[in-house]
Amino acid sequence: MLCAPQLRAVLIACGLLMFSPAFANSWNIPAPDLPARAFVLIEAQSGTELAAHNADERLPPASLTKLMTAYLLFGDLRAGKLKLDELVTVSRYAARLPGARMFLREGEAVPVEDLFKGMLVQSGNDATFALIERVSGTLPVFVARMNAMAAELGLANTHFANATGLNNPQHYSSARDLTRLAVAVQRDFPEYAGWFALPEYRWAGIAQPNRNPLLRDPGVDGLKTGHTEVAGYCLVASAQRDGMHLVATLLGTDNEQARARSGRRLLDFGFRQFETRLLYRSGAPVATLPVWEGETDAVTLGVNRDVWITLPRDGFTAFSAPVVLPPIRLAPVALGETLGRLELVHNGQPLAELPLVALATVSEGNFAKRTTDRLRRWFREQGLVQAAP
Repeated sequence: MLCAPQLRAVLIACGLLMFSPAFANSWNIPAPDLPARAFVLIEAQSGTELAAHNADERLPPASLTKLMTAYLLFGDLRAGKLKLDELVTVSRYAARLPGARMFLREGEAVPVEDLFKGMLVQSGNDATFALIERVSGTLPVFVARMNAMAAELGLANTHFANATGLNNPQHYSSARDLTRLAVAVQRDFPEYAGWFALPEYRWAGIAQPNRNPLLRDPGVDGLKTGHTEVAGYCLVASAQRDGMHLVATLLGTDNEQARARSGRRLLDFGFRQFETRLLYRSGAPVATLPVWEGETDAVTLGVNRDVWITLPRDGFTAFSAPVVLPPIRLAPVALGETLGRLELVHNGQPLAELPLVALATVSEGNFAKRTTDRLRRWFREQGLVQAAP
């Protein structure tokens, strides 16, 4: 049986609630026992959390930090503050950064698109910092943007001290926050998502493979790995299969092999145990509400976002979505006005309520129409006739 937090997650996909924890043990489906300090698995379309362990513990994210860096830089690209074909001159500081590198040389001019691929495929700290210097000038300015966006996205257990993931006591995130961030990257910037799945990238004659060990698995399409001595081996992976879109986050595994095995097990668990269905498309008709004293006698109601539902396999046999409407509605009706609700019910238990909105306007009718409807409604209220407008 689904618990309230699980089904509040349904509302995330409808834009009505922020990401909400939903624990798989309330379905009595035990999550895999994984050798990780923390993990989270969600279905991204419905926002439903399928498995979690230490999901809100503040941990070092290593290069998973670059998901936020990329999120902001993608926004700069879309806003025209960066152009893919412009050249960025590599500073001495950027060229000498420790950790994973694209092997940039001080003073060379590199196209922005190549820097993005170096950051996302090779996890290059040098490429990352070159981009940051280009858009913000200094690291503190960019980090302030990172923390402001973390607050805007509701990442309550996240604070950034740098843009690459180098160890710092004030640099931390959680498995749940990183999962939410990964979903936001794919949702808000789909035009750049393909970079995360490039199998390798070559620069300066050096080919480096994508560090995501799951990219060869069916349906896996990104996102990012990370590793430091303090953070361990970390992963955020996205996979789409059988109408589902899963995002798995692992923090603090002991080695590359454990990271790969755990990520694969977590995704396989989600695909095997659950299914996702589209209940209603945004703007699709859900119900019809009679309208009195209007130019027309009814208005069509629908939802203003796609509504996806994730349940355990075979769980849809016990699922229903009844509609609740007001007994009387007078014109006028405004486009988008909330006029009813859609209830999501599983095993007789209410899961969530979604507003039903008017998909058209209904203006007041002329004098004759208003007068006729008032008389018909009076007869109806007196029980003399079963009238509708």
